[in-house]
Amino acid sequence: MEKHEILAVYGTDYKEMTKRILQEAALEERIPSARSRIGIKPNLVSPSEASWGATTHPEIVAGIIEYLQERGFRSLVMLESSWVGDKTEDAVKVCGYDRLSEKYGVEFLDMQKDPAVVRSCAGMELKLCRQAEALDFLINVPVMKGHCQTKITCALKNMKGLIPNSEKRRFHSMGLHKPIAHLAAGIRQDFIVVDNICGDWDFEDGGNPVEMDRILTAADPVLCDAYVCHLMGYEVSEVPYIGMAEELGVGCADWKKADYRELNAPVKEVLLPKNRKVVQLQDAVEEVESCSACYGYLIPALQQLKEEGLLSCFKEKICIGQGYRGKTGQLGIGQCTAGFRNSVKGCPPTEADIYKFLKDYIEKNT
Repeated sequence: MEKHEILAVYGTDYKEMTKRILQEAALEERIPSARSRIGIKPNLVSPSEASWGATTHPEIVAGIIEYLQERGFRSLVMLESSWVGDKTEDAVKVCGYDRLSEKYGVEFLDMQKDPAVVRSCAGMELKLCRQAEALDFLINVPVMKGHCQTKITCALKNMKGLIPNSEKRRFHSMGLHKPIAHLAAGIRQDFIVVDNICGDWDFEDGGNPVEMDRILTAADPVLCDAYVCHLMGYEVSEVPYIGMAEELGVGCADWKKADYRELNAPVKEVLLPKNRKVVQLQDAVEEVESCSACYGYLIPALQQLKEEGLLSCFKEKICIGQGYRGKTGQLGIGQCTAGFRNSVKGCPPTEADIYKFLKDYIEKNT
């Protein structure tokens, strides 16, 4: 498999699909030696089953492990951290990665508990998890899905799971795009296996899965994400970190240069979403440097209010984000808006807490 290639396979036996596409990509030939320490990095953003559209299907990771072990690779680890507000260990259990670890004898490393090191990543100092540096070969297994702040998330943004929680918060204070691009220069992805089974095209935390029953592989994370923009109907320019990563020499951002090849035909007709719920809901929000979890819990709460016909009742914007620390206002979400007249506590507050708070606010002020 060449760097400009993107392979695709369709089906419902996800483990066997994975093994087939890895064989077609000749993954074993890309790994330096049989003694290489190989890391497998899924997306376990929160404790929700993969069918919900947010997390990597464990069957795909099982296929990767079996493919590697059948070819004599023994030094394997899985590593990941959930977003701020959830515990990785909870996601590991809910998503079945504890059972994978036991079945295949592959350790799962919780990056929320891993010491950090400061490294210069193409001129930007970032904190990276130590275990990410200890790898000889990294296989990234992101979910192709939407994101309420960056529109898409796939190969490049998935590397945020290899930085400590404090650095995740700092990424948001820096506007996400630039640090994500520099992180791509600091942690090299050697191979990408994209879970495009049923990712949610609206929210990174799932809830509205789009069933595609497809797995993709790529060797260039920038080209991979550029092609994902194409598949999801976005211009690459709408996701700035992709072009920034190209400028840093990480890869190619021109999706038209990708050699896209399908190993088989789709198993069924796919009905793509005609609109994005997150876009319709963002008009009610004034967001400045918010963390993904906080914003991610706000959006479904707003969706519930919209379904009840209450979203139009807000006369002012709902403020959220680190940019509101120490400031005052009328209506805010989370600890960063503690100085507001009306604010829901939590870092982050839960979706249920946000929904109740906003509904109570509407009832008191209308």
